[in-house]
Amino acid sequence: MSRRSGKGPSACDDFLCYGDPAGVTLPVDNFSARWSMTRDFGSGGPFQFAVEAQDGVRVYLDGVRRIDLWRNVSTTQKKIVALTVPAGRHSIRVDYAAWTGAANIKFAYAPNTSATVDKVRPLAPTGASLAYDRALDKVTLKWAANKEMDQAGYRLYRRLPTTAWARVSSATALITGTSYVTYPPATGESFLYELRAVDRAGNESWGGADLTVATVDRTAPAAPSGLTATDARTGVALAWKPVAGATRYTVHRRLGADPAAPVTQIATGVTTTAWTDATAAENTGYSYWVSAADAAGNVSARTAVTAAHGDYAPGAPTGLTARDGTPAGVVLDWAAPAAPDVVSYRVHRDGVLWTTVHERTYTDRSAAYGTTYRYTVTAVDGAGNESAAAEASLTTRGDLVAPAAVTGLRGTAREDGVLLEWDASTEPDLERYDLYKAEFWPDEEEPGGGVWVYHHVDYLAAAATSHLFPSTQDGDRYRFAVVAVDTWGNSLATDIEKASWVEVPELDAPTEG
Repeated sequence: MSRRSGKGPSACDDFLCYGDPAGVTLPVDNFSARWSMTRDFGSGGPFQFAVEAQDGVRVYLDGVRRIDLWRNVSTTQKKIVALTVPAGRHSIRVDYAAWTGAANIKFAYAPNTSATVDKVRPLAPTGASLAYDRALDKVTLKWAANKEMDQAGYRLYRRLPTTAWARVSSATALITGTSYVTYPPATGESFLYELRAVDRAGNESWGGADLTVATVDRTAPAAPSGLTATDARTGVALAWKPVAGATRYTVHRRLGADPAAPVTQIATGVTTTAWTDATAAENTGYSYWVSAADAAGNVSARTAVTAAHGDYAPGAPTGLTARDGTPAGVVLDWAAPAAPDVVSYRVHRDGVLWTTVHERTYTDRSAAYGTTYRYTVTAVDGAGNESAAAEASLTTRGDLVAPAAVTGLRGTAREDGVLLEWDASTEPDLERYDLYKAEFWPDEEEPGGGVWVYHHVDYLAAAATSHLFPSTQDGDRYRFAVVAVDTWGNSLATDIEKASWVEVPELDAPTEG
């Protein structure tokens, strides 16, 4: 440029300059100038380079000539070039030469923001950070400004880990700053946030780095729906539909429909969607409420229903047992059902009502020996309702008389042991023989005194009439007893001295005298 521009002292507006540079006096003719710069073009895209100059001008992008108007002219020449600038940092250089006459130059570059031309996405935002205020349930996001020359603004999106992205910021307006405040639902869930840049052509960038916030759970679950109450023998059965996010349920009850009557919590920590009020009194009406609670302790509104509990027979007695208490008889024992109004029990023997008792035990003293009986017990409430029956059977012992002592018991000492022989028992209900061996324990204080101590050593078949007992140490003193046992377990073992026994001398036992 020369003073002929008439603009006075030097000044530059980007690439538009006029006047002399500071400290320099340009000649009237034949001078040149150069301007250069490097900048970040962001994602790049379509740009327009425009130049107006009188005399020569050349424009370079990254050292490559893009505009060439290098000639001496007497009028201002103009040129606009459309080109695509790659993403990232690039340099621009403008060379100008003034030969003669007036000198002027103007250069400008700008992105093409036409939506039909610019199809390049902006770069994703960077430097994003997130802060969560748990007291206010407030999320504050901040990020670095994009480098795009055609940057229009930003959009903020949010989602749960299993859902799609949803726009959080305005549906129509863009975020024009580099911070944003939003209030996520206080549900205790973790939300992901993502920023996207938008250019003036409407292109949206890919999302920046996802930011996660774990929210405080202040949101109560929905109130249970579909609550029903069904009267049954076991009580009032409540049922409802599951509530999303609920971990437990609470049940309240009020007597009748009087709004002034107190409401009582009767169940808490219920983890299923059904519960039975087994404490409901018969012939009584109730109002029930069910509420849901989540893991954070948030409690829903209550859902109400009314019901009346009728009069039902109690449940059957449980744990009925029959045991042989001979000679006292057959002893029956049982446990009471859960019903609170049981007043008596009916005992049946072989299908016939035998007796009515008020306790949970009964002894049938008329039971005969060796007989099988089938007993049933039912519970009866105050209204006379009778339960289903509990059943037990038992065969009583045939008798209490032990078989007679065996006869003909004899013992012979042999090299290989002691051979015991006896006469076959004539008892009709003989089950087996029990073999006992006795050792003599002398009395140290009374010479010649002492006791025989018997030990059970074997079971012998009912058909047996002999048995070889293996040898013991020579010279020891032993007795053997063979005791008959009947099918009812009766034997003389309880008074073994009345049983048949034999003392067998050993082969080499020392002789007296």
